[in-house]
Formats: sequence, C-alpha cells, structure tokens
Amino acid sequence: MTKSTWVNWAGEQRCSPAVVAAPRDVDELARIVTESAAAGRTVRVAGSGHSFTDAVLTDGTLIDLANLNKVLDVDTATGRVRVQAGLTLNAASPLLHEHGLAFPNLGDIDTQTIAGATATATHGTGAQLPNISAALHSVEVLRADGTRVELNAQTDPDGWKAARVSIGALGIVTAATLQLEPSFVLESSERPVPLADVLDDLDTYIDGNEHFEFFAFAHSEVAMTKANNRTQALEQPRGKLTEWLNDILISNHLYDALCRLGRLVPATIPTIHRAATLAGSNNRQVDRSYRVFATPRKVKFNEMEYAVPRAHSAAAVREILALGKRFGTPMPIEVRWVAPDDAFLSPATGRDTCYIAVHQYQGMEWQPYLRACEAVFDAYDGRPHWGKHHFQTADTLRARYPDFDRFTAVRRRFDPTGVFANDYVRRVLGPLD
Repeated sequence: MTKSTWVNWAGEQRCSPAVVAAPRDVDELARIVTESAAAGRTVRVAGSGHSFTDAVLTDGTLIDLANLNKVLDVDTATGRVRVQAGLTLNAASPLLHEHGLAFPNLGDIDTQTIAGATATATHGTGAQLPNISAALHSVEVLRADGTRVELNAQTDPDGWKAARVSIGALGIVTAATLQLEPSFVLESSERPVPLADVLDDLDTYIDGNEHFEFFAFAHSEVAMTKANNRTQALEQPRGKLTEWLNDILISNHLYDALCRLGRLVPATIPTIHRAATLAGSNNRQVDRSYRVFATPRKVKFNEMEYAVPRAHSAAAVREILALGKRFGTPMPIEVRWVAPDDAFLSPATGRDTCYIAVHQYQGMEWQPYLRACEAVFDAYDGRPHWGKHHFQTADTLRARYPDFDRFTAVRRRFDPTGVFANDYVRRVLGPLD
C-alpha cells in the first residue's frame, strides 16, 4: 500500500489518497476495507479511470481491482458466466468468444471494468437493447464490515435493482454473473446522410436497425451514421494496415490534429466540421460483434451525456446543435438509443431513451458549453450519465428517478456509516442522515 496521485483518463480529475491498494484476492480486499473503516477512512474504487466525474476521488483508501480480473466459471448451456469485477470489457470479450459467448450489446469504448461500466450504466445503442448493466444476472457486494452478499432478483429485489447501477455507493462489487448469448457476427455500415433526412425520419433509422447511431457537427448539414446488424456471413477481419489507417491514423491522429487547429484558431472550427464530414467515407465491416462495437479512442476530451425520452430525440438534437454554433468546439455530438430497464438509478429506467453526448476538446474551456447543454437537457427531463460531467445534485435529481428514495433506503441498509461515500456521492445521492 502506497500513497500516490490518481488521475483519470481525461486528466481533469485527480486525488491523493492516504492509501492506494491493489488486493490480490477478495480476502485481502475485505481486510483493507475493514481496516479503512476502523481508521475512519472512506473507501472508493478506481476502475479504468474513464469516468469524467469526481466519482472516484477520495483522500481515504482507493482500491484498484486490476488483480481481480479472472473468468471464474462458464456455463455454455445457460450462457451464464461468472467473472471478477476488475475484468475489463476489452479483455472479457475475446475470452468469452472462446466459449462461444458474447455481450448482447457494447458501447463504442470497451476499456472500462465490468464493475465500473455497470455501476455507471454504460450503454451502447439499440432501441430493443438496454444498457450493459442489464447483462448482470447477479452480483457479489462487499460491505464495510467485510461481509459479502450475493444479490439477484430473488435474494433481495430492491437491493438487486439498486446494485445494478450504484455508482459504488453500496459497497464494492467483487464478482458478477453475466447473462450472455451465443457469439454473433455484425455487419456495420457507416455512411454520411443529410442530417435533416435523419432527423425527419428517425424512427425508420432507429427501428430499422438493431443498432443505430450518428455523429453530427454543428457547422455541417451531414450526419455520420452507423448501423450495425446481425448477419449469417462469416467474420471478415480487416487487415492490420486497414485497421490502423481507419481506426488510428484517420480517426485519432488526423482528427486530433484538426482539433488542435480548432483550439489554436477557433475561426477554423466551421471548416473543420465540414471537412470531417466530407472525409467520412462509406465503410463496411463484417466481424465479431465486439470488434465492430468498440473502436480505439485516443483523442482526449471532456464529455457530458444525457438520457432524454426517445420522443424528444430530434428536438433535443436540434437545440444542442444550435448551441454548438455558439460555443466553439471542434468535436461532434453523438446520438444513440436504448430500451427501458428497471434499475433504480439507470438513466433509462422506465422509458425508451435517447442518449445525446456532447464533447469539448482537451485544453479548451468546457464548462460554459456543457452548462448550456445541460439547461437544454433539463428542459427535456434529462437524466445524466453517471460517468460523464454534469452539475446536478440530489435535490435536482430526485424527481427524475421514480425510485430514487428506494435506492436511498438500500444505501442506508448497506452502508449506514457512509464508508463508501465521497463528495460526489453525497452531492448526487444526498447525505445518509
């Protein structure tokens, strides 16, 4: 155990915990937690550091679960897999493919740990598919007294609905059983489409594809659409050179250079937007699902993402893009859809949902733009992504989540003394007293 400085992926969040620990097993983790609680130190867990919020920050004990990264059991008959919580989505997918299994859906980034991704309701896109936490069949939670409890729909219905999206406020998820499905191949089609056409006929695009999303720039009239659909065709992995040219050189290095130009000379941003959409070619990919879902993201930025009712998709997008013309950002917005679920703190709980993400390039002032966007999302009853920037508090959030108070009751039951709370948790979930 050593003291050091922790910094998130974007470089905006940092803390210097009194203790940083990377336990080798769950018994060691339990000892660290109970010792920390006895010493009056709060305990937080750092996953891969891809959250933009201050959800991890603590001056107490910071836990790194990187050593708890094993696949513990695979039942191919039921499609259920037991994994340790520190396993990343990126590492899990090829391991599970060896057993003929896959996640039903993934986001476009897969560097997160399974515990971190589910705790923040990380999602992909697909109108009939809920967020990644819906793949959980059960979870094991370590409480402040070192005891562990297995939560599922039968053992503790309210605890289960709270634990699936918990922001780490109940305890430490140490293991999870995932409900997966047989491996599948996706055909991905990326093509530029006039933005007006997409927004005027959204339902056709959303319901006509298993997975549909688009990127849009404020100063361009073209949307960069991406549709992923299952196919019976055999996987056709791209060559290493093609993969590097598309995913690294063009999508990351070249785009990063354009963003740097926009930061240096803001007057070039409209031209950058139009050039980015013109450069978007018609790409087709046929490959294993996890290779199609996720792509490398090396360009650093700050991000806000909100979940609004699907019915407001087009109206909200138009307003956000109008803001993008007022606030200089060289980056696009990203728009996706997910199905409802019933986790107490899921941004998609109880309603068909459209997620809209806004970005500001690293080194550029981001708060004014994101605050203006949040005002738009507020007007559409938006709920923030728990891993992205937002400025909400428990008072502003309670009415947006029908089961907010039920979550609080579970939190009081699992962590009555606030061992797993920090400033962020207290701000967005309220005090325990």
